[in-house]
Amino acid sequence: MDCGTVVSPPLKKGGQGGFVLTRPPWLRVRAPTGENYQHLRTLIKNKRLHTVCSSASCPNIGECWEMGTATFMILGRTCTRACRFCDVDSSSRPGPVDLEEPKRLAETIQLMQLKHAVITSVTRDDLADGGSNHFARCIEAIRELSPDMTLEVLTPDFKGNESQIDVVLRANPEVFNHNLETVEALTPKIRSGAKYKRSLEVLAYAKSKAAHIKTKSGLMLGLGETNSQVKKALEDLREHQVDMITLGQYLRPSSFHHPVMRYATPEEFSKLGAYAKSLGFWRVESGPLVRSSYHARLE
Repeated sequence: MDCGTVVSPPLKKGGQGGFVLTRPPWLRVRAPTGENYQHLRTLIKNKRLHTVCSSASCPNIGECWEMGTATFMILGRTCTRACRFCDVDSSSRPGPVDLEEPKRLAETIQLMQLKHAVITSVTRDDLADGGSNHFARCIEAIRELSPDMTLEVLTPDFKGNESQIDVVLRANPEVFNHNLETVEALTPKIRSGAKYKRSLEVLAYAKSKAAHIKTKSGLMLGLGETNSQVKKALEDLREHQVDMITLGQYLRPSSFHHPVMRYATPEEFSKLGAYAKSLGFWRVESGPLVRSSYHARLE
C-alpha cells in the first residue's frame, strides 16, 4: 500500500440510512484488570491525583498500569481549550491551582517505585505563567524523593511564550514533549487555540535552549489527513530538531468529538514509522494503539 493513499474504511449502516466506521480487530483491547492495576487505581485516587490514562480514555491503560507505569496529569482536570479530539473537560475558568499537588505527586511516584514518569497537564491559558511554575514545582518535588528516576514533560504550547518554556527547561526534565497532534491543514479545525507553526517553534526553541534534553512530539492518524501530509509533518518536525516521535490512531471519545475518518492499517503505521526512522528520529513509536506516552521510558 502506498503511503500517500487513504484507506477505504469498513462501514456499517448507521441511523437514518447513514454509515459509520466499524472498529477493526487490531484496535480491540481487553478491559483493564489485574491486581497491580487495581492497586495503582486506589493509590492514585487516595492521593487525589489525575492521570491522562483515565481522563483521556487511553486504550493502553490496562497494559501500562499493570506494568506499574502511568502518565500523571497536573493542574486539574479541566482545560481552557476545547480540542475536537480530546476527552478532557473544558472551561474558561478551571479553578485554582492545587499547590499541594507536587508533594502528593512525588509521594505517589516514590510509592510506585517508578524509574520513569511522564508529567502532562491540561492547558491553562487562564494563568499568568501558563502553569509553567507548577510544572517546575512538580519536577523539583519528584527529584527530591526519587533522585535517580528520569522524567518526561508533555506540555501545552504556552502560547509560544519563551520565558514560560524556560521555566520548565530549567527544571531539567530528560524529555520535553509537545504534541503536534495533526497535519498543518487540519490544525485550525482540530486543535483549539493552537497553531501548527507555533508548535514547531516551541519544540525548536526547547532544543536550542537545552540541547541535552530530548525533544518529542506526536501525531494522530484518522482525522482526515493523507499519509503524504503525515510525511510532510514528520519532515517539519525533523527540520525543527525533534528527536522522538509517536504515531497512533485517533479514537473518537464521543459523538460530540470529531469523527474518525479512517482506520489506518498496521502496515501503514509500519511504513510511516520506517519513513520517520529514515529522517533521523532518535526514537520512533508507530502503531494503531500507540499514544504519546507509550513506551516512554528512556533506555
